[in-house]
Amino acid sequence: MSKIDPELKKKLLKESQAPFKGLRRILWIAFSGSALLGLLIMLSKIASGSEVPQSNLFIQLGACILFPTLLFFDKNKNL
Repeated sequence: MSKIDPELKKKLLKESQAPFKGLRRILWIAFSGSALLGLLIMLSKIASGSEVPQSNLFIQLGACILFPTLLFFDKNKNL
């Protein structure tokens, strides 16, 4: 039969079904952090009395919701 260790075979099979999963998760975390930081900066500008376009604020809010959601769904995939 096969000379490959069963654990290694299982790991390779998982990787073939979901390639670059680790890289995707790192990107989702980085994008989430960037969106949160951008939102905090916008909120501090609003608190200081500066005007921030409403469309930019909605884009930041959407990114703060989207990227953690993608991370959550990517983490919970059962392959």
